Amino acid sequence: MRMRWFLPNPIKTLPIINTIRSSISFRTFVPFNSRSFHRNRIQMAAIHNHSEAGLAKRFWIKFNRESIFSMYTPFVISLASGNLKIDSFRHYIAQDVHFLRAFVQAYESAEDCSDDDDDKLGLSQLRKNVLEELKMHDSLVKEWGLDLAKEHSINSATVKYTDFLLATASGKIEGLKSSGKLATPFEKTKIAAYTLGAMTPCMRLYAFLGKKFKELPDLEESTHPYSKWIDNYSSDGFQASALRTEELLDKLSVSLTGEELDVIEKLYYQAMKLEIDFFTAQPLFQPTIAPLTKGHNLEEDRLVIFSDFDLTCTVVDSSAILAEIAIVTAPKSDNQPEDQTARMLSSDLRNTWGSLSKQYTEEYEQCIESIMPANKLENFDYKQLSTALEQLSKFENSANNRVVESGVLKGINIEDVKRAGERLILQDGCTDFFKRVVKNKNLNANVHVLSYCWCGDLIRSAFSSADLNEMDVHANEFSYDGSVSTGDIVKKVESPIDKVQAFRNILENCNDDKKKLTVYIGDSVGDLLCLLEADVGIVIGSSSSLRTIGTQFGVSFVPLFSGLVKKQKEYNEESSSNWKGLSGILYTVSSWAEVHAFVLGC
Repeated sequence: MRMRWFLPNPIKTLPIINTIRSSISFRTFVPFNSRSFHRNRIQMAAIHNHSEAGLAKRFWIKFNRESIFSMYTPFVISLASGNLKIDSFRHYIAQDVHFLRAFVQAYESAEDCSDDDDDKLGLSQLRKNVLEELKMHDSLVKEWGLDLAKEHSINSATVKYTDFLLATASGKIEGLKSSGKLATPFEKTKIAAYTLGAMTPCMRLYAFLGKKFKELPDLEESTHPYSKWIDNYSSDGFQASALRTEELLDKLSVSLTGEELDVIEKLYYQAMKLEIDFFTAQPLFQPTIAPLTKGHNLEEDRLVIFSDFDLTCTVVDSSAILAEIAIVTAPKSDNQPEDQTARMLSSDLRNTWGSLSKQYTEEYEQCIESIMPANKLENFDYKQLSTALEQLSKFENSANNRVVESGVLKGINIEDVKRAGERLILQDGCTDFFKRVVKNKNLNANVHVLSYCWCGDLIRSAFSSADLNEMDVHANEFSYDGSVSTGDIVKKVESPIDKVQAFRNILENCNDDKKKLTVYIGDSVGDLLCLLEADVGIVIGSSSSLRTIGTQFGVSFVPLFSGLVKKQKEYNEESSSNWKGLSGILYTVSSWAEVHAFVLGC
């Protein structure tokens, strides 16, 4: 169990709770596990910074999921890899020409609606930039001898975006009452702001994709067939145009009401969704590496997804939650009712937790240092890594024994645990992903949660509250006397060795002849063996100890998007699924949106 807490007096950070069984405010809890506290501090700093950012930046951050979904479309991955068939790129260019022509009209309309000379000048320059972009497209059209009029009619996804954009520019906005006349300059300025609300996400998305492509480690610009496209959208000029569009949106929105800003947010979000549809609609004439479940056959295939829980699915570590329950519900004086289980006083409990956490932190760091090889291995060595992690397993077992012997888990009511699970905040996109997996009738899929958590009831309650009763939870359990914990733990999954053994047992018990594809999602050293044995191991977050140990034993950590682009580059008609465990490669992501986009698509 991860217990790296370091706040000397954690109870001071807890919410004031008068009646624990009627209201436990876990949503305001500040964790005292050192790793979760560090992550929480970063998140709070990010929230503070975002609140000071302009409207456009706040919307881009809020709808990051949609930008990820666009980036992980098969078309975009194939384009980035350079193996996109020329017919697909020709079709895309033809559609994009229609798209850009609508942009020219929208900028022109916004310019007409603006009453500020500087804004008019800025919008005029942005319109000219799009005209230059059209010239680049013209050169690509001539290069391949493409006749836009004859060869490619506009598709429905393109029509939906251009119709949406031009309707917005003319003041026809869904859900917005309009007299049909723009009587005052202020009313016209609102339309200019709405129009930019529908255009800005496209500009930022293309600037984002251009930079992502340019940063790819295996990008060979001299031989990449679409280098001109990449150069354009990664250029300083295009990045500046995207920023200027955002700045104009911010400026035009300053005097708008909250209701009017909500309209812009809806337009921004709708534009992001239409961009996903636009990329998804591009025809492909080749096999693609993503999404992972493409071609899934109900009769022949089985997708088995494994996930860690603490800080993979959750925002805070479950040990911190259980500690909070124990401390807050503990008696404050020796005058305890005779009919209740004798418990440690709250003040003593707090001190004991502090001592346990301090000892755990010190010994964990010593254990990690002791299992590291003297020199970094040149090649991945699973056997040597597994042997080293056996030492960590012994340490985790000893740490859990100390927790049990201390009595800190004694007297916790199961209803408090379940209520805490119901209020537990999970990572953005986590439950949405699992719902899409377990409730999809076209997928033959199972989801297993493997966790060090001391109390499986907490996990089951968290997922049950999200209508995810189909999840199979493999964790330790509290021992109860009636509805109150005895302080003992029924130990099932304590260590990396226990986790990987549970992983293997689950697969062995899948009594069918279906072809299995396994995915493991985790964030810590305890997940390392499972991550490596799975066909696809996905590391979420930025655990330094996981990366340090993995790297020393020859494990490679590759950003998922760049890894997919590299695989797509090597993928052809003769290729079969080349996802295979024990490759020594783990894929890193920053959010569940990336997991979702890769495994399931949009």
